[in-house]
Amino acid sequence: MTIEVDGARLDDVSALSAADPGDMLRQVASAAAQIREAQFRTAEAGIDALAAGGRPRALVVAGMGAAAISGDVLGAVCGAGCPVPVVTVRGYQLPGWVGATDLVMAVSSSGSTEETLAVAVEAVRRGSRLLCVGAAGSPLADLAAQAGVPFVPVRSAGRPRTTLWGLTVPLILAARLIGLADVSDDVLEDTAGRLEDISHRCRPSSESFINPGKQLAADLVGALPMVWGASPLAGVAAYRFACQFNENAKYPCVYGTLPDAGHHQVAAFDGPFGATEDDFFRDRADAERGLHVIVLRDVAEHPRVAGRCEVSVDLARTRGIPVTEIAAEGTHPVERIATLIALADYTTVYLAIALGVDPTPEPVAQQLKARIANQ
Repeated sequence: MTIEVDGARLDDVSALSAADPGDMLRQVASAAAQIREAQFRTAEAGIDALAAGGRPRALVVAGMGAAAISGDVLGAVCGAGCPVPVVTVRGYQLPGWVGATDLVMAVSSSGSTEETLAVAVEAVRRGSRLLCVGAAGSPLADLAAQAGVPFVPVRSAGRPRTTLWGLTVPLILAARLIGLADVSDDVLEDTAGRLEDISHRCRPSSESFINPGKQLAADLVGALPMVWGASPLAGVAAYRFACQFNENAKYPCVYGTLPDAGHHQVAAFDGPFGATEDDFFRDRADAERGLHVIVLRDVAEHPRVAGRCEVSVDLARTRGIPVTEIAAEGTHPVERIATLIALADYTTVYLAIALGVDPTPEPVAQQLKARIANQ
């Protein structure tokens, strides 16, 4: 299959605007503002009641799509040293063990996601502590009012997937309140500052040769991206990257977390999308139809994982497979995961535009929802 690309579109601001009628680039650029607004809205919501009863046995985040990723981000921020498990539920049912000693966080940007509402109702029935995060005036807000539990209203940035930080920050602040997340207000402000800096670097008027989002998008055209996270935190960012390839660019992606991905995904290097060691000087056009490995690096990599990562990258490069390594910025987990996610968001929107694809709508997903609703 031949993929038609207009590379000049990425450096023509008027053409960029025309190719992004839903203003997805503006939505992506709202991440820093979301962090600040979510802090204010969470403080207003009065979540202090969640601390009653002390530390919960587990944190359970119920959500779908970007709302579920907010639970994954919370788990990454709390880290492997968190004294209680952080579990994300994607579906209609709570695990059987969830009860009165657990804190359930029901998250939905629209406040009407049926799976999340079902889990929230079940949490109330079981007597679990409950926090609801979503759109004001929504069914989830009504449920919170009826149950007498805290509700944090979130203003949508546009598409649900671009409201990630509006959904995530209330969860982080709730975890901080009960002593499970060491995230100060200064850390959140530093994170917002880093997101603003990435937005500046990836702004539409910045040319491809200095714009990291445009540059990586151009490199990926026609290739099959394989995204690896080199730590559990980076693994969450890799999953988000894959989701954004799908939703923004309508583009396939393979993702994984090292070291596990290194045990099976490297086998694809010698398959039809890979190459052989004798293929290093193959034609560039052929290379674009093969794999492109993207490794998300993190300061918290296990030494053995870091070593295996270097070997895996070397195996790819000796086969002529392009490799892009992206380093997380900052020191705190919130900063690091935010910077990885931000570049992924910009890259996938620019890839959509380069391919002539509108990054905002998801026609097939809407068709799926409509058919399900009629069942």
